Amino acid sequence: MRKKVIAGNWKMNMLPDEAIRFISDLDPLVKNTENEVVLCVPYTDLFYALLTAQNTNIKIGAQNMHWEENGAYTGEVSGKMLKAIGVEYVILGHSERRQYFAETDETVNKKLKAAFNYGLKPIVCVGETLEQREEGKAKEIVTTQIEKDLEGLTDEQVANTIIAYEPIWAIGTGKTATSEDANEMTKTIREKIANIYGQKVADRVIIQYGGSVKSSNAKELFSMSDIDGGLVGGASLKVEEFSKIVNYN
Repeated sequence: MRKKVIAGNWKMNMLPDEAIRFISDLDPLVKNTENEVVLCVPYTDLFYALLTAQNTNIKIGAQNMHWEENGAYTGEVSGKMLKAIGVEYVILGHSERRQYFAETDETVNKKLKAAFNYGLKPIVCVGETLEQREEGKAKEIVTTQIEKDLEGLTDEQVANTIIAYEPIWAIGTGKTATSEDANEMTKTIREKIANIYGQKVADRVIIQYGGSVKSSNAKELFSMSDIDGGLVGGASLKVEEFSKIVNYN
């Protein structure tokens, strides 16, 4: 039985004092959940978030990293640096990174390999645009991303990769894929992994749904056969709302 992983992506929000207050308020609301709770916070919040989350069941993640260990990469942060302060998770290839900062499947693949090299748990984002979906290319786009992003990984690494299916047209728009559509795509992702790495690996991979997840639709989405939790955007900035998503069952 795969564990549900519910991760909040704060994006470019929350100052350190807000992060401390948020985690302190969230802790008692989610301490009894059986689900994995992750908050992926801005770099400036990481140290404070990690300290505040000590002795709780809340895990802390970063929102991006570079594939090199060190070097002349002004403004970047390496996996080694994240691991050194106790970060456990890292989001890779979010559509906003691909759209605004020229991320490609090739750079995501390099980052994914580096994440495993430093013992980080990667959350890799894939998804199609509205235009691609309307053209009937959604499955082709997403399975191609899966193939390229995971290229060269071992079976064990693939099994320990969290994949977040985030239809780009549903991120921050208030639109949500129907639970059936979301489950169909996550099932397609699992089938693609099975074709390349075998069914045993595919059965272990955690596949989240992301795209306007909120407390009102979390139970329906997370109860589907192939959806193993969610990557939550705007709703993860509100303690009560995010706690309800975590405790959806």
